[in-house]
Amino acid sequence: MTRKKIVAGNWKMNLVADEAIALVNAISQLQQTNSAVELMFFPPALYIQSLKHTTLKVGAQNFHPAEKGAFTGELSINQLKDVGASIVLIGHSERRELFFESNSFLKEKVDAAIAHNMPIIFCCGEPLSIRDAGNALEFVTQQLTESLFHLSPAQLVNVTIAYEPIWAIGTGKTATVEEAEAMHKGIRNAIQAHYQSSETAASISILYGGSCNPSNAAELFACPNVDGGLIGGAALDATSFIAIANAF
Repeated sequence: MTRKKIVAGNWKMNLVADEAIALVNAISQLQQTNSAVELMFFPPALYIQSLKHTTLKVGAQNFHPAEKGAFTGELSINQLKDVGASIVLIGHSERRELFFESNSFLKEKVDAAIAHNMPIIFCCGEPLSIRDAGNALEFVTQQLTESLFHLSPAQLVNVTIAYEPIWAIGTGKTATVEEAEAMHKGIRNAIQAHYQSSETAASISILYGGSCNPSNAAELFACPNVDGGLIGGAALDATSFIAIANAF
């Protein structure tokens, strides 16, 4: 089965409106129209509506799982869909670590997105202490089991998984090609074991999300189980972002 190739840019809390529009326009101008790689970006939520004109898929970095209510400062799936979001991030390491989002809360987010037919990029990954202890795959599998593996195979097709080695986000460190491929293969094996289906496991795109840049993208993307990247800092530069997309 041919899996979708994806390069997604997570802008985090960066850029003001004029900069955001300029970046999207620059990416659109550089984009190869015949590319087999799907490009998407996750801007700050207040810019989604002004950027939805692009041919690229526009997503939301965060949302609250409730439909509505007394959740000051939060946004619901319905509100994000209303302004043009067509995909959401769930489980990014910064949401887990800085905002204390637990596996059970992330499960609520997953359920809310699925209920609204909203595609998901679900992030998972281990801190350095877990990797050094030799428990990285067990840790990541638990994240998937507690937040994602309750979905049916039909629901899981709306999910892309992004593996983020937390120790390689914003640090300039990158997992070796061997480390990245081993974890991606381990995640795919965990899907196959849980769903008892090699077809289900083979259908899920798994992105690498730890300091991927133009200099290492081609080597990472050549791995059999790496289907693209969730890009942080390099996504804020159009030339770098497109260079990564062209690394396939």
